[in-house]
Amino acid sequence: MQTTQTLTLANNQITRWHSFASQDEINQAILKRILQAADEAIAKYGSFLIVLAGGSTPKSVYQLLAKEQADWANWHVFHNDDRCLPVDHVERNSKMAREAWLNHVAIPQAQIHDIPAELGNVEGAKAYAKTLAGVRRFDLVILGLGEDGHTASLFPNQAVDNSADAVPVFNSPKPPADRVTISQNRLNNTHEVLFLVTGAGKQDAVNNWLNGVGIPATLIAPACGVDVYCFGVKVAA
Repeated sequence: MQTTQTLTLANNQITRWHSFASQDEINQAILKRILQAADEAIAKYGSFLIVLAGGSTPKSVYQLLAKEQADWANWHVFHNDDRCLPVDHVERNSKMAREAWLNHVAIPQAQIHDIPAELGNVEGAKAYAKTLAGVRRFDLVILGLGEDGHTASLFPNQAVDNSADAVPVFNSPKPPADRVTISQNRLNNTHEVLFLVTGAGKQDAVNNWLNGVGIPATLIAPACGVDVYCFGVKVAA
């Protein structure tokens, strides 16, 4: 069972909150929406540009995508952030996405754009900004929500850096300290945003979001609004 409510929150962010009764239900809904978005974008533009999130909920969806049939040849995959660790480190978002999904489907390797965070946060950001240069508006950005309200690697009480499409992150409150993230402005340059929010540990962040506290998730406010898919948290404005 799914329930939906639309709210206009902090920063005039339009949010559509979709609550689900089980983990399987939310996973299937996200899977369906990703595949629909891909079909729509490919029909309109000839390509589908998706930005991936890390984390356990996206991982379970990526594992489902690995079993699907799709027009993989026209998918282009990006990451919203990654940690400055070796490419084969278990905590790299790119490694997780490849092992759960991307290694198992026929997306051309040249169309899978990992963040070269192993270069360090400054050089990695410069390199990824070059990768994003000239790339049209994203079709779908997938984001998570941290218990502190962060999304991608945009953390509370840190200056917002929109100097480039990809920017370095210093002194992350969650290790490792050094990261690379797509900037707020570039994440907002999209046709659609899906936030995936699961688990009771996210309740305080959701409450802050609903109550107008300026958590980093409120920085993502494209004109199209954002869709928040929830399981395990209560949504009450």
